[in-house]
Amino acid sequence: MSEDTKNSRKKDLYISSIEPTNDCITNRAGLLLFASYLRSTQLILIMGIMFSFMRKNKKGVPVVDMLAQLLCFFMDGTSPHLTSFDELKKDNSYAPLIGCNPEHLASSHAVKRFFGALPYQDVLFRHLLRKIFLWRLKINRPSVIILGVDSMVLNNDDALQREGVEPTYKKVKGFHPVQMNWGRYFVDSVFRVGSDPSNHSQTVEKMICTIVAKIRKEYKADVPIIIRLDSGFYDQKLFKTFEFINIGYACGGRLYKNVKKSATESTSWFKFKSSNNKEIWEYTEFMCKQEQWDIPRRTIYSRLILRDRQFVIPGLNTDSSIITNIGIGGEIDKLLCQAGAENLLLAHDILGNYHNRGNDELANRAIKDFGEEKLPFKHFHSNAAWYFFMLISNNMFESFKTDVSPSVIATTVYATTFRRVLIDTAAKIVRYGRKLIMKVPVACFHRLKFDLLFERSSNVAVMLC
Repeated sequence: MSEDTKNSRKKDLYISSIEPTNDCITNRAGLLLFASYLRSTQLILIMGIMFSFMRKNKKGVPVVDMLAQLLCFFMDGTSPHLTSFDELKKDNSYAPLIGCNPEHLASSHAVKRFFGALPYQDVLFRHLLRKIFLWRLKINRPSVIILGVDSMVLNNDDALQREGVEPTYKKVKGFHPVQMNWGRYFVDSVFRVGSDPSNHSQTVEKMICTIVAKIRKEYKADVPIIIRLDSGFYDQKLFKTFEFINIGYACGGRLYKNVKKSATESTSWFKFKSSNNKEIWEYTEFMCKQEQWDIPRRTIYSRLILRDRQFVIPGLNTDSSIITNIGIGGEIDKLLCQAGAENLLLAHDILGNYHNRGNDELANRAIKDFGEEKLPFKHFHSNAAWYFFMLISNNMFESFKTDVSPSVIATTVYATTFRRVLIDTAAKIVRYGRKLIMKVPVACFHRLKFDLLFERSSNVAVMLC
């Protein structure tokens, strides 16, 4: 018993002091994989060519290095503040980690000057988003393309003197961009002031027409395209545009008196169960026409009757409707039949497809988890550029999860989980025989399969092709 007392314990089992070291050690080993992935896809090269006009002389940080640092900064996610660039500049492991010259690491002032000098180039950023989308489209090759359109509020309520920060419909001050997504990939976006409504001007109409033309030109001319929208985009002008360019749409309807009357008079009701069987709806369908409409449109009316094995009392805002042009004999029906997706013509499957619009909302949640709602600059165009960099970085993060790390971590995880599991790994960077080598602890090396991930990140589909 005496050997187990405190006095007999060996003192060398305990850490007695903490001392600094000059060894090149990093706590972001996983960021190397992401930086390698960016170089392999040639995204940095593409962006460097597009933003080459920013390089006025040989002084300062090269544009390519600035772009690489910005994308890695968003992927890192340790801090959203610009002053973090000053801390990274002092870190002797950061430059070799992202493959950058230590002399070209940007300070917070350099980043501010870059965004201050950057003109409002939303055309370039939107072109990049579409290019990444088409790149992923050619890899996945879906037979039916389902896109979501939604607006998102960026809460900047406590911001002082931010240009464009205005009251939004969520009763906070901020920005209100409208976005198009394909799953968790952002296809296109328009950065707007907070007071702009969801269906402001012709923003959505032009956005959809442009991306449909791109898909049919660069992917497949006869691929069926379906757009999902909420009731904020309930507008006959949009519906007529969608019908003119021969794409399908499923838009949340509004429960006007004539809609409720038609549902009440309907005698054919069917049941629809959620995927987890926790909710059951009743639905019916009919053709409905509003006063200003040229033609009646197919309307699917549903009401929730059972939730968690408990009946729902009618009239508690559980009724909803969907307006669609699918299944009424139009061109989109022929395209769906050619693609072998005849089931999407049925009211049951249209309702189920629209219920999956919740996945479009998850894209908004994912981008807020990946980035930051509060934008750092005072001027509108600078915040717009920061926002687009965040979207581009998020798209590359989502493609990285699919191409490189699916065997290590699920592709459905959010950025916070991904960073804690993979990015935040300790490592030591050493130089042997004119080569930089990163050494990872054995346990992490085998658990995260760093050798396999590094090989995958270096051999991926190039975005230029």
